[in-house]
Amino acid sequence: MTAHEWAKILQVGDGFRLSDVDPASTPGYSGGKADGKRDLASGLEELNQLQERLFAESRVGIAKDSVLLILQAMDSAGKGGIVRHVVGGVDPQGVALTAFKAPTDEELQHDFLWRVIPRLPQPGFIGVFDRSHYEDVLIGRVRSLAPADEIERRYDAIDEFEAGAAASGTRIIKVMLHISPDEQKARLMERLERPDKHWKYNPGDVDERLLWDDYMAAYQTMFERTSTEAAPWHVIPANHKWFARLAVQELLLDALQQIDPQWPAADFDVEAEKKRLAAS
Repeated sequence: MTAHEWAKILQVGDGFRLSDVDPASTPGYSGGKADGKRDLASGLEELNQLQERLFAESRVGIAKDSVLLILQAMDSAGKGGIVRHVVGGVDPQGVALTAFKAPTDEELQHDFLWRVIPRLPQPGFIGVFDRSHYEDVLIGRVRSLAPADEIERRYDAIDEFEAGAAASGTRIIKVMLHISPDEQKARLMERLERPDKHWKYNPGDVDERLLWDDYMAAYQTMFERTSTEAAPWHVIPANHKWFARLAVQELLLDALQQIDPQWPAADFDVEAEKKRLAAS
């Protein structure tokens, strides 16, 4: 199966229901954990080359395209693992990572997209949003941090913003890592049982767990309102970390294969430079 075919399987389409997705499933993939790890390592070689070509184009000023990977999920679903094991496998010079936190006082004085727009990746780069502007229609809705009419306005604002970014050459990959509440509980418990993972634990995560159904409803509405042709959503079952990482890598490969970046041609006489170097 090609990366593009796999992307289509994971893409949110008409009639999509999040409740129909089994977080422990591996759609489009028949292998197991060992196969997944092997295929992840194998695909990294192609991902590296495509990303290096894209970055090389930026260094000589001919890059027109960029990639933006947006990661959304409930806590402990594996966003950090995606950043480390997938994005972390390519040249960091060509990666722009933004981990959006709660808005600062200054940011709250502006529209919710004010802090997001400057973080769009420049041509030749892969941008990663570890959480994103979607927090403003997820937490914002569940926790009633904004009036209902403002949340509705934000859906339309997001669609317009992403359509503009896509038209300017940014390939947008939107990923929701779908974990089950039982798997999340096990991962949070592991953080409590291991001193080396205490720093990862946030007591507030338990508070959010109590609103699980509300969050799932908010995600469903988010898909219905913001999964567009220019920037479709992909839902990746995330109970198996190895599968989630492999699936995200395939989405990145699909985007980069479509861009098809090429090595920039030399803007100097190669043979003449060989002679000069040999004589130096």
